[in-house]
Amino acid sequence: MPRASILPGYSTAEVARLVGLSQQKVRSYVKSGFLEPRRGPRDEYRFSFQDLVVLRTARDLVKNRVPARRIRKALATLSKRLPRGRSLAELRIAAEGGEVVVREDGEAWNPESGQLVLDFRVAELARRAGALAPAMIEKVGSSESPTAEDWCDLGLELEASAPSEAAEAYRRCLVIEPGHADAHLNLGRLYHEEGRLKMAEEHYRQALILRPHDATAAFNLGVAYQDAGRLEEALSAYRRAVDADSNTADAYFNMSGIYEELGKRATAFQNLRIYKKLTE
Repeated sequence: MPRASILPGYSTAEVARLVGLSQQKVRSYVKSGFLEPRRGPRDEYRFSFQDLVVLRTARDLVKNRVPARRIRKALATLSKRLPRGRSLAELRIAAEGGEVVVREDGEAWNPESGQLVLDFRVAELARRAGALAPAMIEKVGSSESPTAEDWCDLGLELEASAPSEAAEAYRRCLVIEPGHADAHLNLGRLYHEEGRLKMAEEHYRQALILRPHDATAAFNLGVAYQDAGRLEEALSAYRRAVDADSNTADAYFNMSGIYEELGKRATAFQNLRIYKKLTE
């Protein structure tokens, strides 16, 4: 039997406090099928940060008197569409006219229909949840023989609410398993967001050594090089990204900008045309 994850998660009491619901109401939402949290060692509910977002959305929909059937359908789709990691904290979720609307990167989509349309800021919930992150680090650290995967899972769980603790979890993962590609990639991204480009580059390169055809690692390395003004190296990394995955649209967009900066306008236009075709 595979070993169960020791990812702590949030307890029912913590969720109730963070989301603004009674514990009884949290349990009733679970029983209604709005979400399916993990179970802890004593069969208690253990919620992820994504679960917190879903519960907060459910609370707002119930307040807006949306029928339970529609809530269940919208939340089921929302759960599948929610990203993990830092990008989750950048979302805004609202109930408009009885429908769930999620805003991401300046656009909004309806998780029930999947269509773009056009409030609750996930970042606000993330800030409150972040206060519990040190206890999660301590709980995993004090458990019996935590694995590299345990630490990597915790890092991914904490990215939206506590990036510093997420980075610590990835570092502990790499102490146990220096060749953990996902931990290198995710830790590199956190360093990158802090502006620590050298550290970011080091971890992106390690991820590429471990997974030579990882388009995301190659693309991220390209962005780090570009941010450092190392344009030729950035171009090389972006080419590697599109060689690994020809649908890496943002790599073509970034190459277009670099070629424009280098005065190679024809090549810049060619890359921009590919980008537009991929994003149509």
